[in-house]
Amino acid sequence: MLEAKFTIEHQAGLQARPAALFVQVASRFVSRIWIAKGLKKVNAKSIMGVMSLGVRQGDEVTIIIEGEDESKAMSAIRLPPTFRRYRTTMPHRDFNV
Repeated sequence: MLEAKFTIEHQAGLQARPAALFVQVASRFVSRIWIAKGLKKVNAKSIMGVMSLGVRQGDEVTIIIEGEDESKAMSAIRLPPTFRRYRTTMPHRDFNV
């Protein structure tokens, strides 16, 4: 399981088109992928879930990925311009999923 914290730099945050692009990337992978903001965690393959987080420019989100293609998924999620800046990727241990 991998976990990374990202700061959202896109001016629209994760609303509408940026959220759709994010979900599209996440949906290409077999692994289970979640996105969390604060204490709320949602399925990253659900457009409604992602938009329900209300992520704005400058917000920090946590991406949690578990599955056979988790490394490829994490690499792909780093590419969109909505996630230009990220802190660390680490084995996931204590986030209750």
